[in-house]
Amino acid sequence: MKTRFIPLLAVLGCLTGSTAAFAAADEKIKAAAEQEKAPLIETLRDMVMIESGSSDVVGLKKMADFTEGRLKALGAATERRKTTAGAGADMVIATFKGTGSRKLMLIAHMDTVYQRGILASEPYRVDGNRIYGPGIADDKGGIAVVLHALNILKDAGWKDYATLTVSFNPDEEVGSIGSGEIIAELADQHDVVLSCEPTAASPPAKNDSLLLGASGTATGIMKVKGRAAHAGAAPDRGRNALIELSHQLLQTQDVARSIPGTQLNWTTAKAGTVRNQIPEDAEAGADIRLTIPDGIAKLQAALDEKIKNRLVPDTETTVKIVAGRPPFVASERGRALAEMGQAIYAEIDRKLDITEMTGGATDAGYANRSGKAVVVESFGLAGFGYHARDEFIDTSSIVPRLYLMSRMLIEQGKKK
Repeated sequence: MKTRFIPLLAVLGCLTGSTAAFAAADEKIKAAAEQEKAPLIETLRDMVMIESGSSDVVGLKKMADFTEGRLKALGAATERRKTTAGAGADMVIATFKGTGSRKLMLIAHMDTVYQRGILASEPYRVDGNRIYGPGIADDKGGIAVVLHALNILKDAGWKDYATLTVSFNPDEEVGSIGSGEIIAELADQHDVVLSCEPTAASPPAKNDSLLLGASGTATGIMKVKGRAAHAGAAPDRGRNALIELSHQLLQTQDVARSIPGTQLNWTTAKAGTVRNQIPEDAEAGADIRLTIPDGIAKLQAALDEKIKNRLVPDTETTVKIVAGRPPFVASERGRALAEMGQAIYAEIDRKLDITEMTGGATDAGYANRSGKAVVVESFGLAGFGYHARDEFIDTSSIVPRLYLMSRMLIEQGKKK
């Protein structure tokens, strides 16, 4: 292993602009990260106590007020930008001006999947190294890493950047339908984008990680038009849309298996309105995941061909795929950046894994869409239970993640 490690870091230095392989920890940054642990936990508690589901405009405004205030206190110029669709909540965009040449960007999201009132059944609580709370890992932990790493760097007098932009959006959990294009536009104006979704804690993960790939998303909509009839007196006069829908779902359920880089799962269905009528309309919805740019076109063509085979005569079936968040597949420059993260973790005797791909979807897809910026995902805290009960973060990840973010920004600022 040692014989391969040195050449890898040599290549890493060429790709990232780093002048040397890292060995010794930056003791000042490490000590500052340790000092920042308790304040970060307090910030986490304050944010978790703000319920901010993606449709909760009141809660999202509170989150925007909170984060904007903190960013202003750090010295940023801030703006609230309206999202273009969805609930109508604001993005918070903060800009810091430095003395260097690089343009750096940090992104995280303020919304959660949980509905208002969730704190009554899923309260903030501490249990050893775990702190539980709705949205605490996904993604309030990511916001906390951004705020407290920037505080570390502010206290250190770090200004080695031309522009440092922070973007917190309110609709990531619903596909960033109103902020995705804004994120893509902002990212294209920067050299590097660090996205702050969580990394998986132990268990199930053995080590913290950075992420190089995440699925894009799309929605599939299948509609069947049949003919209504009396279900008791004249069922044969009808054309049962529910039966035809069932047939079409069965014959299309594995269609994505022949198209590498795509995944399709039918997840919703509805048909009919009353028990005693042959249903004339039926509809199903699919969750679609993609890691290839032409995945939607290939799936659409395959589905259109499959549905030509009908079971119920005189019915009509249509399928439409609606694109969502684009896939994230890091470039080789992104891989080199993640490997720099591994070297930084090694400074404090921690192992950092690189995860190639996840079935989840993140805003790194928008940031990486044009390929102009170097993008890496999962700079947030280690946690688990996202989108479920008992979501938590592991407090033992706080210092390493603060150290990683702080050191990564410092090293990226050095590159000319």
